[in-house]
Parts: sequence; structure tokens; C-alpha cells
Amino acid sequence: MADEGEVEQAAVAAEDGAQPPVLSKSARKKLQKQERQAERKAARKAAEKERRRADVERRRREWEEALAAAPSDEARAEMVAARRETRRERVGRRAEERGARAERLRRAAEGAGQKVVLDLEFADLMRPNEIHSLTQQIMYCYAVNGRSANPAHLWLTGCSGEMATHLQRIPGYDKWIIEKAAKPYLEAFEDRKENLVYLTADAETVLDDLDMSKIYIIGGLVDRNRWKGITQKKAAEQGIQSAKLPIGNYLKMSSSQVLTVNQVFEIMLKFVETRDWKTAFFHVIPQRKRGQAEAGDDEAKVSLDDNDDAAEGAANGNLSAEDLKKVMDEVDDDGDEEELEDVEETDASNKRQCVRREDADAGDHSGAVAEATRTPAGVDATPQAEQAKESNNGGED
Repeated sequence: MADEGEVEQAAVAAEDGAQPPVLSKSARKKLQKQERQAERKAARKAAEKERRRADVERRRREWEEALAAAPSDEARAEMVAARRETRRERVGRRAEERGARAERLRRAAEGAGQKVVLDLEFADLMRPNEIHSLTQQIMYCYAVNGRSANPAHLWLTGCSGEMATHLQRIPGYDKWIIEKAAKPYLEAFEDRKENLVYLTADAETVLDDLDMSKIYIIGGLVDRNRWKGITQKKAAEQGIQSAKLPIGNYLKMSSSQVLTVNQVFEIMLKFVETRDWKTAFFHVIPQRKRGQAEAGDDEAKVSLDDNDDAAEGAANGNLSAEDLKKVMDEVDDDGDEEELEDVEETDASNKRQCVRREDADAGDHSGAVAEATRTPAGVDATPQAEQAKESNNGGED
């Protein structure tokens, strides 16, 4: 569309600091709408950040008040010990979950999982913010794969240059149970070229089922619709098969007809689990993007490769703060060890605070409260400790 092209040129000019081109009336309206949406999103983020900060402060205050109200030193010590034990149990459960997740991923890599490739050869076509968005989508793919009872055997191919640099910045990335190859998928699977299937909305073939002998490729491209049809063209030039998900058989998309890398991947995982495309689509595709069910095959055309990093929420690839916290906890194998280190630092901080409180405060309970709060590791008596705990626990919108 001409208007979309004008808006895209204006966005590029704004990013580059250049003088924006003169826009048509409709293009100006679209640009103004995008700017309003960005402002609302920023306001929501700020409000959520303030809400979390207030919640942390409230919990800290309630804990300190509960300690101060305890009838004796022994009762306070018991409260602190119970809190420490609860936290240690939580850390233990996470360690067990991490071990089970690693075992599932290893079994998938040994042949039990459906082979899925994320093609990362498009980095030179993307801007830095788009590569950042794709990196978040890859993180989410790895996290959801680890949670799955039937994970895929996941590959990253063409993982080099700036794309590799971004991925290396992810905490724990070097320990991911995933195949990583700097070479293209054609080289990585040169002896199985006949089994390669590129998933693209421009394909003529509709994917009715997933074949364990096939290797399905998802294009890693966040391009704001600048490169329409590029993955189908690539597959045709390389002489490999292509196919599209049967979304049009079940849904008529209501607004933005775009799926991100992580959405396509999660749909595939859900289909492996349920063997039902409709269930997979309704589980993954956000409700705001869904129109009527049981649409005709030609009524919806959903792009699997032209991903839009402006979409909101984890399901749309650009993770919210809460989603990112949860994903970071799942992909960082050293999370529990770091949490315990944070506990020790918090304990030392508590001791210093309590000493100052003893010097400054008067009254019968000040010394007892100081003694109780400084005793064990694992007491979340500071906002910093609560922040660390939230970072590890995470949450979903």
C-alpha cells in the first residue's frame, strides 16, 4: 500500500534523524495513530513499573511490621526461619524443574523431537531494533520449548555476525540445549535436503500434518513488511519444499495478519501435543487478531515471515517486562545460584540497616527486631531483595 510505504519512509527518516518526507493526509493519520499507540504503550509500561515498585514496598513494609508485632524474640526467629525454609524449598523445586526440562530437551535432540530450524540468515536485512526483537522471540521459543512435554529438536542456523552477538548477550545462552550453527541450513543438512520444508504464507501447499522425518524451517525476519515473499523466493531458488500452516481453514484474522517466529513455533508445539490445528491456533494467536472461526481457506492470508516487532505482549514476540523476566529465569541456568547469592548480599545489607536502626531508634522492640531481621539468609527485607525475587519468579500478563 502506498500509505504504508510513506509511513515506513517517515519512520526510517525519524530513526536516521533525517528530514521526514511530505506525507499524504491518510499517511499522516496513520503515522499519528502509530505515535498515539506508542505513547499509550509507554504510559502503560510506566504505570506497570510503578505498580510493581509499590507492590515491592508494600510487601517489605508488611514483613517488617509482622516481625515487629511478634510477641517474642523466639517467635520472630521462627518466622524468619520459616521464610528462609520456604525460599529454599522454592529454589529446590526450580532446580528439579530445570533438571526435568534439560532431560526433555536432551531426549528431543536425540531423536524424539520434531526438527525445527530458525533461519537466521536475514540479519543483514534488519535494523538493530529488529534484531533485538528477533532475539526476544528466539528466547521465548527456547523457553516455551523447555516447558513443553514434547519439545522440538530446535536448531539455529546462519547464526553469525550481529545476530550471534545479540544472542551471546543472553545470560546462560552458552548452556542452552539447542543446536547452533553459523553455517546455513543447506550446509547443516546437506545430506537431507529432500526433507527440508520452508514454512511461508506464500507457499501453495497447505500443511495438513507434521512429519517427523521432515525438517521445518521458520524464517527469522522482523522486517515491517519490507521484504514480502522473500522466504518463498528463497525456498524456490534453493529447490526445497515450502508449505503454509492451514490457518485459513480455521480462522479469519481480524486485524494485523502477522505471526511472529515464536507464534509459529508455539503453534507447531501445540499441534504436536494435541494433533489439532484449531486448538493450536486458538491457544497461540491472540484473541484480538482472531476473527470468525471456520473461515474459508482463501479468506485469510497470514504472513509467517514478515514479522512485526510493534505487536504487543509475549505472544507477539516483543516481550513485556513481566514476560521477559519469566523467560530470562527459564533460559538462565544459573538463576538459582544467583538468587542464593542475592540472599547472602541481602542478609549483609539487613545487618547494616539494623545496626543503624539500633543507633537511631528508641523503644523496647528495636533491638529485638534488629536481631530477628539480621539473623538468616533469605529474608526479603529490602526493596532490592524483592526485586531480585520478582526477577526470578516472573509473571504473566
